[in-house]
Amino acid sequence: MPSIIHCTNCEAGYPEEGVPYRCQKCGGLYDYSTLPVFMPAQVDHSQPGIWRYRHTFGIPPTCEPLSLGEGNTPLVWVNIFGRKVAFKCEYFNPSGSFKDRGSTVIMGWLKSRSITEAIEDSSGNAGASFAAYSARAGIKAQIFIPESASGPKRRQITAYGAKLITIAGSRSDTAEAVRKKAEGGVVYASHAYLPFNIPGYATVAYEIYEQLGEKMPKAIVVPLGQGGLLLGLVYGLNNLRIATNNIKEMPRMIGVQTSICAPLKALYSGGHAVSDIITGNSTLAEGVNVQNPIRGEEVIRAIRTCRGEIYTVDEKNILVSRDKLAKLGFYVEPTSAIVWPALEKMIRELSDPIVVILTGSGYKYE
Repeated sequence: MPSIIHCTNCEAGYPEEGVPYRCQKCGGLYDYSTLPVFMPAQVDHSQPGIWRYRHTFGIPPTCEPLSLGEGNTPLVWVNIFGRKVAFKCEYFNPSGSFKDRGSTVIMGWLKSRSITEAIEDSSGNAGASFAAYSARAGIKAQIFIPESASGPKRRQITAYGAKLITIAGSRSDTAEAVRKKAEGGVVYASHAYLPFNIPGYATVAYEIYEQLGEKMPKAIVVPLGQGGLLLGLVYGLNNLRIATNNIKEMPRMIGVQTSICAPLKALYSGGHAVSDIITGNSTLAEGVNVQNPIRGEEVIRAIRTCRGEIYTVDEKNILVSRDKLAKLGFYVEPTSAIVWPALEKMIRELSDPIVVILTGSGYKYE
């Protein structure tokens, strides 16, 4: 692996063999120390899906594209709250969520290292995406999910041929179970720990820029769980700022959590202990039910860099918001719907153009 990925603790480079999810020397988190530069002239439209941007992925040239046609999702304009707002419909991705942008890069990386079996944990969407791309790659997959995960996501995971392992308890209990499994030597291809999905998520920013006629949005509203999508967006936006001359400032990033589970809001508001703002209850927005975001400090830095904000949504407003989006033609799951009350509350503070990210399909929820 090129030395652009290092441990954030001891600075050890990512090893040339295997796929460790944490630093083998100190147990630290791997991340990009140098971001691959975005070069508009190197966008290769002959490549499938988001692999047209592969020069930004930071992976070896020997890594073959492994695509299901992810990306190129619609940007749909709607007149709401007296404004014209664009909705980026990520639920059009092959498995029904934005996670496919990360899975295609991670799975291509696994395949390049001759991995034949891997495990992952998820509240549903990441697991379904991982299962889909595992099937495409011919990699045997086991997906750990909490027992509360919705039925459609369970059925989707097993339909792809992955082994589904249900864990009693919370999303955190599920993460602990898969880490224990990884101690036995199985590759843990975690979308939270491994950094390879972040450049995949950055392609959302490149597409938005193209769809706006090579212009940047002034604000982006996005759900926050682990915060990987927001990190990817900021990574991509920074890349665009460096590569172009018509960007004077970064868009404002508005992250949205639920009031039941808002650890990033706690950190953003003054570094309160996560336990101060976690009730332990489950939320309808299961995709953002993450109690201990692995890259939390990095997410907070990214939001502050973009003059952003974190907004929390009450449970009683989630299904109402989902229904309001459906009346506009957007059929999304509850996790995606939490952007609606945040947009309604903050729209007067935001400048045009505003882009709202709809992360997952309504077909995933029952």
